[in-house]
Amino acid sequence: MPNPNGDVSGRARIERAGPMDRTVLATDRGPVPMNIGAILEFDPSPGPDLSTVSTLLAERIPRIPRLRQRLRRVPFGCGHPVWVDDPGFALEHHLTEQDWPAPAGERQLFDLAAEFVCTPLSRDRPLWQARLVSDRSSGRTALIVVLHHVLADGLGGLAVLAALTDSGPRLAGPVFPQPPPSRRALAADAARAQVAAVRALPVAMRRGFAGLRELGLGRTRPRLVEPTSLNRPTSSRRRVTRVTVPLAEVTSLAHGHHGTVNDVVVAAVTGAVLAVLRARGERPGRLVVSVPISGRRGTTADRLGNVTGVRPVSVPAIADDEDRLTRFVAATSAAPGHDPERASSGGPLGLAFRALSRLGMFQLFIDHQRMVHTFVTNLRGPAEPVELAGFRVRSLVPLVVTPGNVGVTFAVLSYAGDLGITLVADPAIVPEQDELATQVAGTVARLRRRAASPH
Repeated sequence: MPNPNGDVSGRARIERAGPMDRTVLATDRGPVPMNIGAILEFDPSPGPDLSTVSTLLAERIPRIPRLRQRLRRVPFGCGHPVWVDDPGFALEHHLTEQDWPAPAGERQLFDLAAEFVCTPLSRDRPLWQARLVSDRSSGRTALIVVLHHVLADGLGGLAVLAALTDSGPRLAGPVFPQPPPSRRALAADAARAQVAAVRALPVAMRRGFAGLRELGLGRTRPRLVEPTSLNRPTSSRRRVTRVTVPLAEVTSLAHGHHGTVNDVVVAAVTGAVLAVLRARGERPGRLVVSVPISGRRGTTADRLGNVTGVRPVSVPAIADDEDRLTRFVAATSAAPGHDPERASSGGPLGLAFRALSRLGMFQLFIDHQRMVHTFVTNLRGPAEPVELAGFRVRSLVPLVVTPGNVGVTFAVLSYAGDLGITLVADPAIVPEQDELATQVAGTVARLRRRAASPH
């Protein structure tokens, strides 16, 4: 008979940190932690109170085993770190509340969220925190949720959100807490994994070479990106701004250029960055953007972790927005379509980053890297508004912080008919962040007007 806590062989299930998870841990050394998060703002008058949110989380967290687990190191010879249930898990250690800072506007909420996502999480507890923010006078309420990146990538974060919503799955979670695996079980599991790794070596080598190609290496000689004033070692502070545009209009614009929504987003944000750099007297010949690639089409709340690669894309520094978009679409359209080896760049990149970390050189490298100018993540969120405990979420804002010398990054998420572009920047490097956000909105608006006007 199958073991309810394991597989059909009767062995207890052992869940380990995967290769990309270990890369996240190895590179979590900078002034900002490797955290991701989201701001869920509810319809006003009134939003949920702490008791309601606490009851909801207590009911639905069992659907997400990782939120009650800690990552534990194992003895020598027992393999990679393993996820184990935290017998001392208590919701009050992870959920807090505070008043919405006056005058209870978007700026105050975003500043609070930026500080929250830049605060390291305790490694002695499951790696997440949530904070309910409310303004009693206006009825405005928001929930800020922060996860360590080792728990989930972008798709995993959406799976966590789905499991928390009222329309989420009603499956019961595993029995909690389960005892941690014994040293003997860990050693046996590690030995089996080593045998499997040897057998899979030809496949791993093929994926490694595919990963180098995904990074743009091997076909041509690597080129360092041009230095800019936006690429300096970042501090422990971040500031969040957001631009929202109708998703249908961006989709129509993308189809009109035979491209994708992501093509329009990359063209818009690079146009804004170029405008800011020109105002500073800088004129790079191109901008290189790192775009994450998922190795899976979807996931569920009981299968989180990181399965991603990256693809650096080069955008010509053309002032004309439509010309820049047209050329960028032509370049991306010429690239191969769906690749079964997609996201394979995580392999060689992870090996390099973990090696640098062991040598104590990763921070020096990432603070002076000349591979990319910025990061753009783009995820497709729920098409319809979601509800938590009967309260409608009016907006969903992603939060991403990255270490190193990238002064501004862009996190893009569609939700309920809107496309939100979140700018997360170091205010010391990008003091004109509001102007940068205005430039992003202006670039999209100009592209839409050009598309609507007769040629």
